[in-house]
Order: sequence, then structure tokens, then C-alpha cells
Amino acid sequence: CGRVELTPMAIAAGRRLADRLLGNLANAKVSYETVPSVVFSHPPIGTIGLTEEQAVAKYGQDNLKLYKSSFANLFYGIFDVNSADKPQTRMKLICAGDDELVVGIHCIGMGVDEMMQGFGIAMRMGATKADFDNTIAIHPTASEELVTMGTWGTSTLITGAKANTLNGEAGAEPKLKSKM
Repeated sequence: CGRVELTPMAIAAGRRLADRLLGNLANAKVSYETVPSVVFSHPPIGTIGLTEEQAVAKYGQDNLKLYKSSFANLFYGIFDVNSADKPQTRMKLICAGDDELVVGIHCIGMGVDEMMQGFGIAMRMGATKADFDNTIAIHPTASEELVTMGTWGTSTLITGAKANTLNGEAGAEPKLKSKM
């Protein structure tokens, strides 16, 4: 494919090609946007979507809101070492527009390699900062930082979700073939 050089991307592109050629799905194409990527280094690095520089070029600085965090992962909590001397995790959430659509997530630190897939799904579904704020954190994990970033109550109450759960409503329901 050449645009995103990852094995799973090549597999997805091949599947969409097979869908078009053999599956009567003439419009089946793979999206090269918001593809999660991880560098399995020590510590691991995970990224999805636009970088800050790309977001500024696409939307303009005035249309962006950045959320950043730096912390020592709770895994290191039991070690008798000054917090500043513990390995740090750093995260950045890049949001665009009045609805604060999440357009970029960038993390480095323990556990970020495992969290990127789920946040990739959220971004592909149009998650906003309010959707992240409305997600119940899993504690103690590094990923909870992404759903608790920023000052509570300051994001807009605009959701990118199919079902609006921001005001305590039930989540989406499946479309059933027949009623029970």
C-alpha cells in the first residue's frame, strides 16, 4: 500500500481488494486515517492520528485544544524511589473544533502499546473529548489518564457516538433480525 507501512495495514488493504474483486463490494476500500501504530521500544511509544504539527496545518492553531500529562506509572508505586526518578509516562490528546473531536493521541511509557487498539476504535468512530471524559476509567492503569485528562467539566457535551450517553442515557442497541 505504501502509505502506512504496517503488516496489518497490508492485510486490511488486501482484504478490501478481495472484497472488491471477488465479493461484489465495489466500494470496499481501506482507510489510511487514524491507524494505530506502536514502536515496541523500552518504553513503548504509541500514536494514532495527526501529530500536533499536522493538526495545526489542517485545522489551524486556534481550532485546537491540547491535553498533556506526565506521570510515574502506578506500577512503580511500590518502589522506594523519589517519584521524579521513576520512569515517566507522557501522553498528549489533540482535539479539534468546537466539538473537540479527538484527532491525535500520542503516548510513551509502560503499557501504551496495549492501549492503542481500543483508542484507535474510539477515534475511528468519531470520539470527542466529552466521550473520553464520559468513559469510566479502569484503575489503576495508565490508560485511565486519557479519560481523565484536563479540568473536569470543561469539555463540551458533544458526542461523536451513535448513542448519546453523556447525560446518563443507555448505550447503543443492536439491530435485530427479528423481535423476540
